[in-house]
Amino acid sequence: MALTTELIQQKLTDKFGDQVADFEVQYGILNFHADKEINLKVLNFLKEEASLSFNFLTDLCGVHYPDQKGRELAVVYHLHNIKENIRLRFKIFVSIEQPDVYTATGVFAAANWMERETFDFYGINFIGHPNLIRILNVEEMDYFPMRKEYPLEDQSRTDKDDEMFGRGGMLGFGTEKTMHGTIAEDEKAP
Repeated sequence: MALTTELIQQKLTDKFGDQVADFEVQYGILNFHADKEINLKVLNFLKEEASLSFNFLTDLCGVHYPDQKGRELAVVYHLHNIKENIRLRFKIFVSIEQPDVYTATGVFAAANWMERETFDFYGINFIGHPNLIRILNVEEMDYFPMRKEYPLEDQSRTDKDDEMFGRGGMLGFGTEKTMHGTIAEDEKAP
């Protein structure tokens, strides 16, 4: 019997009931959410269930949703059944105040470095991880740079040329570059 998204969804709902939800197919990939407390149970089931066999962790990453109170951070698992060539995306959500998630290193060894990177950039604490340390940023860094808590650009810079970024630079269009810096359209004299 061929593995289909309907069959995967049915097996997950039979096993976990309403603890798994929001099933939808995007670009041919089944997506769903689960409670953070059962992330390891879901991962083990997807890997060990003979009819599913999602035995390859393609990716594990974080996402920051600043507008979702109590569910600001997400851990996203991308799994692959290599034999049937079927992929799925599984998300769990945590609050930014307590970003604790059980580590998946016992299920997938590849999760080790992926969880380190997710911790490094989003501050998600993977409970039980064998060596959860920063790997790309310096240890002294007291923030997590991929969180959407900071402006995309340094607003205090005076040396940037907006014309190079398609944001004006000529009279009557957005901003104008002068010998004394860049001025906005509304600051120009009439």
